[in-house]
Amino acid sequence: MTPPRRRRATSGFTLLEVLVALLLLSLALVALVRLAGLDARANAQLRTGTLAQWVAANVLVETRLKTPMPGIGRSNGETTLGGERWRWMLEVSATEEPRIRRMDVTVTAVDARADGGVAAFMTGFASTP
Repeated sequence: MTPPRRRRATSGFTLLEVLVALLLLSLALVALVRLAGLDARANAQLRTGTLAQWVAANVLVETRLKTPMPGIGRSNGETTLGGERWRWMLEVSATEEPRIRRMDVTVTAVDARADGGVAAFMTGFASTP
């Protein structure tokens, strides 16, 4: 009579289980790295947009302070804000009401890293008291 065979207790993971776990871990890490990159890009775009809006608002306020009723036409200039250089263009046009002028400001980034598109556009109005 032969003694009954003992089952050998297995402990640990098989090679296949370890490979599947590593695959899942690598997919999760790739997704996290991609998410971090997208978050950094979104933050940079928000910063650029915010600074450009501030530049546009500053141009409108400065124009109103210099001349309460600015002349019709275009003007442009450059300014620095937030460590970046910005180019702005102001277009003043007449409205149906002769005592009110419309002022449209377009702001773009001067820096070569920017895509060259419009970073901000703002409209304001000026009038005589």
